[in-house]
Amino acid sequence: MISIRKSMRPAGIAGAILSIVVTVSAGEPRQNREPASPTVQAWVGARIIDGSGKPAIENATLVIRNGRIEAVGRRVKIPAAAERIDATGKTIIPGLISAHGHLNDAAQFGVYLRDGITTILSLGGNKEFALRQQSEKAPPGTAPHLYVAGLIQDSTAIPGAVAVTTPEEARKSVDELIRNKPDMVKVRVDDFLGVRAKMSPDVYRAVIDEAHKKGFRTAAHIVLLEDAKGVLRAGVDYIAHSVRDREVDQEFIRLMKKRHAFYSPTLTRELAVFGYSETPSFFRDPFFLKEADPAEMAKMEDPKRQEAMRNDPAASWYKEHMPIAMRNLKILSDSGIVIAAGTDSGGGPGRFQGYFEHLELEYETKAGLTPMQALVSATSGAAKALNISRQVGTLEKGKWADFLVLSGNPLDDIRNTRTIESVWIGGVRVPAKKQ
Repeated sequence: MISIRKSMRPAGIAGAILSIVVTVSAGEPRQNREPASPTVQAWVGARIIDGSGKPAIENATLVIRNGRIEAVGRRVKIPAAAERIDATGKTIIPGLISAHGHLNDAAQFGVYLRDGITTILSLGGNKEFALRQQSEKAPPGTAPHLYVAGLIQDSTAIPGAVAVTTPEEARKSVDELIRNKPDMVKVRVDDFLGVRAKMSPDVYRAVIDEAHKKGFRTAAHIVLLEDAKGVLRAGVDYIAHSVRDREVDQEFIRLMKKRHAFYSPTLTRELAVFGYSETPSFFRDPFFLKEADPAEMAKMEDPKRQEAMRNDPAASWYKEHMPIAMRNLKILSDSGIVIAAGTDSGGGPGRFQGYFEHLELEYETKAGLTPMQALVSATSGAAKALNISRQVGTLEKGKWADFLVLSGNPLDDIRNTRTIESVWIGGVRVPAKKQ
């Protein structure tokens, strides 16, 4: 199974709210991806973007045998028994990975999958362990590879979190959490712009230390640069949101590199906080509309809600600081920090699962990343952050056959990740939405 906690490389996560997540072990996907009968497919003539960051391979062939990649490249010997599929003019990319989302219901499996999100790290909630079990038992092609954090270690017992206010409580809480073998242990260091108490350094240090002692990696929800530095000094592995209050400095970059930490920008999380002061343009995007919940859309279009957002000081703060978050993404990417695409989708109102993962890539390019860099953040970069890159994240021999077939080339326009013709996970085609 793919598990993300065995590797104890230091790593760090910072996000809009400071949460620490500990990851479990890396191996194979938990779900049974083996097809019912032996199959061999050869996708011929495609443009293949393998997720590594290397240039696209034109007129390439991808051979899939029994759910895994057997060969990929321009000079590939096609097995005699293979089903040949003409992919001329198509682009094939790895299945996308959301390194920060939230699953709350098994019905959301299909939403993510049909939008091409084949692997998810669900970073906090009280239903995640049950959902992980459901995903493991799901028929092939119907559930993403799912990794979970369970209850967030927080200063307040808000939904999806447990309150820990002393180092002793923190250690006890972590010990209780890891009985369920979370794939990460997450801590939140955030006062929500001054409206509640923030977890103190001695408490989050205890969370991180206890998780690491028991073999689990950690992730952190943060907003402020100083809090991000604090969790990195404490040893956090993953910064799960952008630093938003001010530009990152060389000390932060040195701490990230020292910890071998990963960084998830979650720019669309910010967008959901301030962006519904009016009806967003993406509400007219056909790709969005095919999966969007009309009831959730109606809430976001309610004139009273939009007016309240226009007058909300917190929404204004996040809107004003969005450019800082975007600059920080570019600075860190240029500095060699591994970026792991994440959205916080499902973590609050208007954070549309599946679609936000694609919108996140668009915002990454608006921040200055190239389309290739954005794709890497949602494939091999995210796989590295989850410590599952031996099995997914790139199209390479021996890895699971998780891939998307696109009609457009995302290197020309990152929005072409939305031109999905088919989604495959473990060599099994994801079924279309039931009408």
